[in-house]
Parts: sequence; C-alpha cells; structure tokens
Amino acid sequence: MTTNTREEIRIGQLAIRYLVEGKDSGGSVAIFELDVPAGAKVPIAHSHDAYEETIYGIEGVLTFTLEGRKIEVGPGDALCIPRGAVHRFDNLHSANSRTLAIVSPGILSPDYFREIAAVAKAAATSTPPAPPDPKALAEVMRRHGLTPAL
Repeated sequence: MTTNTREEIRIGQLAIRYLVEGKDSGGSVAIFELDVPAGAKVPIAHSHDAYEETIYGIEGVLTFTLEGRKIEVGPGDALCIPRGAVHRFDNLHSANSRTLAIVSPGILSPDYFREIAAVAKAAATSTPPAPPDPKALAEVMRRHGLTPAL
C-alpha cells in the first residue's frame, strides 16, 4: 500500500483529506476526513448507486438528511448511507465538525473533490463573484457516480 501524503482539498470552508484511496486498498474502500465549519449548509442532495458510504463522527455534530429523515452524527456515532439513498448534510451547530467517510467499494477518488473545488473557485473568483454553476456541479457529480437530486 502506498503512503498517502494527506493532501487537503478545500471547497470553500470545507476541508477533505483522503486517508486511504481506492487504488491503495485494491478498490475495496476509500476513506477521507471531512471538516465542516459551524453553520455550514453544504452539498446538493444526491445519491450514489455504485457504493455505500458510512459516516463516523469524530468531533462536533453534522446533521444528515437521509431519505427525508434528519439524523445527527456526533463523536462515536455511525451512519450507513445505502446505495441509491438520497442524502445531504449541514452543520447546524455552533462547533466545527470532523467526520470520517468510508466509501465501499473505494471508487470515489480525490479527483471528484478537486473538480468540485475548481468549479467553486471559478465562481468565487469571477467578476462579480457568483455561486457555483449548478449545471457544472451536476456534470462533475454524474461523472463521478453521484446523482444530483433535483
């Protein structure tokens, strides 16, 4: 297994650090840390048909909306997001959160987050600054096996 240099990918105030990439686990798993600042409302609701995602809380609390149900994930809590389940998350609390995301099989690579970061940065640095283009975000999502919930 190769050593991961723990590149930090930033999307606005979010930070993503891969601990294990699918290529390093024979494709069985990908694991990354996700830092979400207090008060952040984050991704577009989406699903993924090719993998499960398990979230494990380390610090703070993230509120997931999974198939319409609100579920809080705090330190020591785990949440399994089955294939095809529509979900999203927000940090509705006053403390920053850190979670682990475990993707199995490990087909979600850091390239997904790099491409999303590029779309967000292009919008933020445009004149005048604008929110990210939803169509561009949806294209990146689909290319990496995520289906935006519209």
